[in-house]
Amino acid sequence: MAAPPDYPELRKDITRRMDGALETLRKEFSGLRTGRASPALLEPIRVEAYGTNQPLAQVANISVAGPGLLSVQVWDKSVVKAVEVAIRDANLGLNPQAEGQVIRVPLPPLTQERRNDLAKQAARYSEAAKVAVRGVRRDAMETVKNWESKSGLSKDDAKRHSDDIQKLTDDYVKKVDSALADKEKDIKAV
Repeated sequence: MAAPPDYPELRKDITRRMDGALETLRKEFSGLRTGRASPALLEPIRVEAYGTNQPLAQVANISVAGPGLLSVQVWDKSVVKAVEVAIRDANLGLNPQAEGQVIRVPLPPLTQERRNDLAKQAARYSEAAKVAVRGVRRDAMETVKNWESKSGLSKDDAKRHSDDIQKLTDDYVKKVDSALADKEKDIKAV
């Protein structure tokens, strides 16, 4: 029979993967527009430049120029038009204005309809994060079942590990729900 399995290592892996799902959710949330200007709003945008599709941050510097204004300093003049088009086509409701190598991106006030759309998008992101967390749980539960059948893990130990995995999952689902509630509050704030 194989040596007893190392649960602390499995738990560390579970935590790392669930943290990854939460971090991905936070990054996705940062791309959702609220009432304030934030460079994170433009970070997901990809620009067709130099024959490849690359992140905006690799061709320009994004900064906040005012409460409702972002400034994009494009490094290469030949890419300005591509950056402007990429921002306009990003489906964020933005209308960039180029002035030389600087593109000013005014953020129009959010309408109630747009706020509702953003809240729905945030809910979709959080549901995807929950699915990812539950996928990690499923993998971990299968690992514990395999240990029980192949490594001689006792039923009591398997039950204890499974309960711990479920508790971890519940904690992470609560964190996702909390992050969603915070984001919805942020989006709905006028």
